[in-house]
Amino acid sequence: MESGASITPETFNVVHLFMAADWVVKIVLIGLTLASLWSWAVIIDKLARFAALNRQADQFELAVGSGKPLEEVAQQAGEAPRQPLPRMLQSALREWREARGKGLLAGEQSDTQTAFLVQRIDRVLGSLIARESQRIEDGLGSLAIVATASPFVGLFGTVWGIMHAFQAIAIEKNTNLSVVAPSIAQALFATAIGLAAAIPAYIAYNKFSADAGKFTARLEGFADDLVTAIQRRLAERRT
Repeated sequence: MESGASITPETFNVVHLFMAADWVVKIVLIGLTLASLWSWAVIIDKLARFAALNRQADQFELAVGSGKPLEEVAQQAGEAPRQPLPRMLQSALREWREARGKGLLAGEQSDTQTAFLVQRIDRVLGSLIARESQRIEDGLGSLAIVATASPFVGLFGTVWGIMHAFQAIAIEKNTNLSVVAPSIAQALFATAIGLAAAIPAYIAYNKFSADAGKFTARLEGFADDLVTAIQRRLAERRT
């Protein structure tokens, strides 16, 4: 506990508040700082990933809509594309080629086999969308944890610090504000750090959840367009 004579503006410096805090409060502050750094790492990673995903999706949709044959677009994407839209196209074409190679699209039961083919393609695309949705949502759980837990952890540090401050006041039997203020400031510092960690994580979680939902909807729309294009091609083969 500091005396009133030793109080200076530097007493309320962030570094001084941390060094003078109780060891429990120090642990809380260190934990909150690490959580904040982790959440910012996730935020920066997600910003870069969503920007890249949407940019590459724009480019691929332009290629598909350019009038080129789907096989040529898929070939330009490579054998093992990392982006979801080219993978969806290649999976659909793979099912198409397999059915055509087995002769399932010709003969008396061609209509039935065509319906089965469309169902298989739809299931394959749905599975790809589900996996991609899980992948792009990876990391959002940690943001949610930081956003919801940080204020309570900071509050715990504050309550602990204030409790010890009042214990020291009772022992010294001195209720002068100059005696109380540094200890209270150290305790409240934990709440400030908790909010500083929680607020960006909360905002980022909501933003990226919305972005993930929009991108999933974009994948579903592309899948619908792809199935429609294959149905049109199958109809042209029968005419």
